[in-house]
Amino acid sequence: MYIQLEGQILYYEKKGEGDKDLILLHGNGEDHSIFDELISALPKDYTIYAIDTRGHGLSATPSEYHYEDMATDLINFIEGLDIKAPTVFGFSDGGITALLAASKKPELFSDIIACGANSNPKGLTFSARSEIKKQFKKNGSPLTEMMLKEPDLSDDILKRITCPVLLVYGQHDMVKEKDGKRMAGIIPDCRMEVLPGEDHGSYVIGSSKCACFFCNLQP
Repeated sequence: MYIQLEGQILYYEKKGEGDKDLILLHGNGEDHSIFDELISALPKDYTIYAIDTRGHGLSATPSEYHYEDMATDLINFIEGLDIKAPTVFGFSDGGITALLAASKKPELFSDIIACGANSNPKGLTFSARSEIKKQFKKNGSPLTEMMLKEPDLSDDILKRITCPVLLVYGQHDMVKEKDGKRMAGIIPDCRMEVLPGEDHGSYVIGSSKCACFFCNLQP
């Protein structure tokens, strides 16, 4: 299905008819299909919205990319479909987007689960940033460039997030653990988990392992 939101057209798939609403946001260069295994493992009491973010999958391609715009898309999506207090599960760029959106309109959200989200480019490991720079030299993609320049989740932004937040990282993540700990220490209602043996996306992409995170969310 498609929805037009202030000039940006997003594609999304809606699955389930449960009482609780869940929005899934993928990472950079992916699409909603990375969550297929997760969706199949989730409880039946969810109505799930799996979005292709701007410039990904079947969504329209904008002239430029910024996490702020992606956060605005998420807010407009929730308000446009009149989704009441959803949980948002975001991976990597999707996690950044969810945190930014919750800082702008925290009253819209029930919970945020952000996996592998960094607060700024220096929150990535040196090897990860070096690899992204190499990719950008090869592909010149504005999506790749965005990861080198953004986000900027300052203390003031993080303090505005009042809904419960779970930050999740792999033991071998491309995000520095200290960056996650910094955010967890600033967001008012936040906890953080580091998953042994996992890397940045091994427990998310094509995996149902994250289904366990939905067991202890607020009703």
